[in-house]
Parts: sequence; C-alpha cells; structure tokens
Amino acid sequence: MEKGRLVEFRLHGVRTLAVLDRPEGKKNWVAIDAVGQERKIAPKQVTYEVASSGEPFKPTDIPKFLEQVEVFLDPSGLEVAWELLSEDGESTNPADLAMLLFSESAPAPCYAAHCLLAEDKLYFKQKGDRYEPRPESQVADLKHQMEAAAQRDRERQGFVDRVHQALAGETIEWEQSDRTRIETIERLAAFGEDCPNRAAAVDLLDSVGRPTHAKAAFHLLVDLGIWSEHENLHLRRTQLPTYFSTKVLDVSQHCLDNPPPDTETDRLDLTHLKVFTIDDASTTEIDDGLSVEYMEDGSERLWIHIADPTRWMVPGDSLDTEARRRCTTVYLPTGMVPMLPAELATGPMSLNSGKQCCALSFCVTLDDDGAIADYSIHPSTIKPTYRLTYDDVDEMLQLQLVNEPEIAALLNYAERRDAWRQSQGSISIHMPENSVKVNGDEVEIEIIDKSPSRRLVAEMMILTGEVAATFAAANNLPVLFRGQPQPELPPEEELLQLPPGPVRACAIRRCMPRSEVGLFEVRHASLGLDRYTQVTSPIRRYSDLIGHFQIKAHLRGDALPFSAEELKQILLSLGSSVKEATLVERQTNRYWAIEYLRRHADEMWPTLVLRWIREDEGLGSILLEDLGLEFVWRIPNGLNPGDRVSLRVAHADPREDKIHFQIVETDAVANEA
Repeated sequence: MEKGRLVEFRLHGVRTLAVLDRPEGKKNWVAIDAVGQERKIAPKQVTYEVASSGEPFKPTDIPKFLEQVEVFLDPSGLEVAWELLSEDGESTNPADLAMLLFSESAPAPCYAAHCLLAEDKLYFKQKGDRYEPRPESQVADLKHQMEAAAQRDRERQGFVDRVHQALAGETIEWEQSDRTRIETIERLAAFGEDCPNRAAAVDLLDSVGRPTHAKAAFHLLVDLGIWSEHENLHLRRTQLPTYFSTKVLDVSQHCLDNPPPDTETDRLDLTHLKVFTIDDASTTEIDDGLSVEYMEDGSERLWIHIADPTRWMVPGDSLDTEARRRCTTVYLPTGMVPMLPAELATGPMSLNSGKQCCALSFCVTLDDDGAIADYSIHPSTIKPTYRLTYDDVDEMLQLQLVNEPEIAALLNYAERRDAWRQSQGSISIHMPENSVKVNGDEVEIEIIDKSPSRRLVAEMMILTGEVAATFAAANNLPVLFRGQPQPELPPEEELLQLPPGPVRACAIRRCMPRSEVGLFEVRHASLGLDRYTQVTSPIRRYSDLIGHFQIKAHLRGDALPFSAEELKQILLSLGSSVKEATLVERQTNRYWAIEYLRRHADEMWPTLVLRWIREDEGLGSILLEDLGLEFVWRIPNGLNPGDRVSLRVAHADPREDKIHFQIVETDAVANEA
C-alpha cells in the first residue's frame, strides 16, 4: 500500500473507492473518497487494489474512473466465461477474466471484472485470490433457487400492491399466493405475541405501512373486508375445524347419490305410528321424535325415535373419522359449526316430516310411579307426522286438542317421570336460560321459558338415556356412561334463609360437582338415576354416535365396533375437544351479550344480586333478569344477595371482554318513590 493508490473497501456493506493519502500509525492508512471524506482503514479492510496506470490517483479521479468501469459491467458475460472455464475446470482472477471478456487488462476492465466476480452468487466461488467455476449441477440448483426467490418477491410485491389497491377502495381479486400471507396476518391478529411465525406477520404489516401488533393486524383484515369487526377470535384460537375438506364433501355427496347398503336388514316398520318432532323453529338437524302407541288391551307404550346417522356411515370411514375429529356440533350466536356435513345431517340423517326415515327407536312402558317397567330397542323405519315447535306444543296443550291426545299423554308421562326422579333424589336447579342470536347486524337475546313442551322433551330424552344405559349395562356393552357425584348441599335451614328463585338456585348450583364420563355405570346425582348415557343427539355429539354403533351391532349379533380399550383412547381426545367447544360457545355468547348491552347502553336493566364471590372485596355475581345474563360486579356497600337494583351500562367493550355498570336505582329507592 502506497500513497496515491486507489483501493476498494466496504463501508456499511457498500463497496467504496478511496485514494490512500497517508499512513496512520504502523499499519493503517487514511484514505480520501470521491467527496473528500477522510476514511481510516486497515489493510485487512481492503478488498481490492486498482492497478496503477502510471500516475497516482487523486480522489477527484474516482467519478471518471467509475464511468469507465460502468461500460464493462455486463453480468451476462459471466455465464460465457463460466462455460469456457468450467470445461477445463480452470480458475480465474479479475485480471484474467478482463482479458477473457474484454481483451483488455487496463485498470477499469480489471476492476469491472472484480466487481462482477465479487457480486456473483451463481457461476463462480472464491477460493483465496482466485475464483473457481461452480459445477453445472450446482449452477442449475442455484438458478432454480434464485428464480423461486424472485417469484416470491414478485408475489410479495403483488400482494402489497393489492392491499393498497383494496384499501383505496378498488375491487381486487386475491391471488392464490396471497392466501398464505393473509393467513399469516390472521394468526397474528388471533394469537398476538403467541403467534407462530410472528416475524413473517410483522414483516408483512410493515411492508404495507401498518403498525406491527395484533390489533393493527385485526384492523387491517377488517379494512380489507376479509374479516368483520366482530370476527370470532375465540373460535380462531382453537383447533376446531370450521369447514369440511373436499374429500369429506365428496364422500357426503356420494352417499346422497349412491346410498350405501343398510346394515339393518330387518328394520322394524313403525311408519303407522304418529310421530311428533318438537324443536326450536331454527333447528335444522332433527334428531328425535315421540310417539304414543295405544294397545288393544287399553295399555300404552311410549316410543322415542332417535335419528340413525349410522345408517349412512361405518366406524373408521371418512364420515366417522371427521365426526370423531370434530366430536360435537358447536352452537354459536352467528350459526353452528356442524359435526357432520349439512347435506347429510339436515337431509337423510334427520327425522324430516313426511319422509320415511331410519331411526333407532326406544319402546318404553312405565309403571304407575314413572319407573321403567319394560323396554326394547329397535332399528326402525318411521315417517314423522308433524314437525312442531315448542310454542306449537304449548298452544296445543293449552287448547287441549282432542284430535291430538298424544301430546297431553306425553306431558302426563313426562310429569310422572319427573315426580319419580324427584323421589329418587334428583336435584332441579331453575336458573334463567337465554338464547343469544345474531341475524345480520341484529343481536337478539331471549329468555328461554321453562315451558311444558320443553320439560316434556327433556324428560323423554332423559328417559331414553336411562334405557340405553340399562341396556348397555345388562349386556356388558362398552359405552360412555355419564355420572355425577352426590353434592354436599347447604343445610335446608340455611337455604330457606335465602330468597327463593335464582338466589337459592345459585347457592345450590355452586355445590354441584362436575359430571363425569367413563366406561363404568355410576349414579347421576342431579338426574336421580343409577345409570345414564347420552344417545339422543347422534347427529350432533360423537359420544352419542358411539352408543348407536355399539347398540346396533349388539342387536345384529355382530362384533362390537369399539372395545373398552379403544373407547378409553377415544374418550381422552373427546374430553379435550368438548371442553374446547364448550369454552368457545361460552366465550362467544359472552362477546355478543356484551355487544348487545353496548348497543343498549341507554336502557335500564332490573338486576338481582345473586351471591358473593369475595365478600371482603365487594365482588359478587349479578343477574340481569330481563336477559338471563350473569356478570361479576363490584357490589356497592349496602347491597347483599337477594337485593335488586336497576343498572345502566357505563362502558362495554366486547373485544376486550370488559363491561362496567352504574346504579340507576335500588329497590330501596324504588320503594320510597
């Protein structure tokens, strides 16, 4: 290194030329660049020394030198050089390459050759002061990688452009490649700091000019029209599948077009029976129907007909595997996420009125007290006569229609069963229940009445569960029994001190242990039954579907599809999935309840103080009586369980899961008024 020599070094990663001016210490030099800036550099920082052309370089010569170099900077020449040199496996250096490409060895073409080799990532690999041609196979691989990277860059830039166009109000069509990027942003919006591949989402948000946190990701998706402002993040944070794969839909359609052979060759023909299906008006999966059969000797038999989806599927097939994966239908205010494809679940699997339907029918005779005197179970064919809503049945009962005596008879049997279960120690907890529905932009909350029709259907379903459990126990069938340990209730004198109604029911509810599911029959305390299993919703619950598979196989005399050991494994997966589905239902209902109250912030809500949660902190539970909604509230001094107040919403934010109330009027003030 000597004064006047033009050298190249890296400054913040950028190739920079400067002229050596004077030594600095023992080894370092001070160099001056094209704009006159002094740079202290060490010999090891120098990446190239431009050969001298006779006269020393001056900093002012650098721009003109670069203009001369620019003429030779054609990367396409490298491929030609690589083809020539790779044939003989010869290495090269800037001077040799300049002679090969430009037939010159002057400083400008030599430096141009150095620049080409230094920037090349495809054809040559540096080894010391020389560059070796890469093998042909390696060059092909690198070309493919570069082309793929360039394609990704184009797709990314296209995505950014489409985002800006959409935000500007233009109509755009998302490309297939955009889906992955959108899903990356969706995950950040749903999971926040816990988002997998968070760095990629942050990078995408930054590239479109948005802040790089979860809320910004959410608002971008809303602004793009991909999400609504009420997107269900609770559902998106779960593993619950929200759509069916093409394969499952194809299998479903094939079942419709080419019904599989029925495994039941001797179904009992019950099409002569009058069958009533009783559901909410919005129900589309009809899975139970009721009949009363009048015998010639004057006796009566109850028939509970349960939809038979196993007519259309077998254990281990695509439909069964998908149902097991989903394990339950998830009911949300905005609609349901079904366990089975809707085309089957609401079509041939359902008990649709006026059509011949396959069912699993439970024939039951009760004694005078309401206990089961006799029963039998039959794969059957039925033809539902009437599809009724709960309101229809309540009206028919009120009018005491003589043309449909079965309805009154069914209610009589239900009341007899309820009385019998009470004699067996059943525990009834009557807390208000509600239904939260979202129709378009409207949010509705209705109190569910404990009407005679609902009590009727509930008792018939409980009866069916007892019959199925009794049959399974008597025949050693592995099924999923449900039980509940006996609760330790407060002393009666203590309960009687509480106001009757929700306050007293809430105190009892607090003492109730969780129900349990297992392979052994155990007592179900709140139902007052020694054994119980659920089989009445096989279209909606996989545990019920298992019961149908097992019972039908036993009735046919076939080997059981599920052993006890297999059911243990299934139970493990079902338990976690059901908990997840239940939590999503609860969280989503709460979200829309808070949103409903936010929209009705000016209204006053009659409220009942239910119980203390932490009395020393003033924290308690309250019930908005007109809506059947319970919330935790910091209760002001002077109020106690059983007191009533009128509240108004002070602040509500469903996305943040926050709601605050303020007192408008207490019952004491109301009485004075």
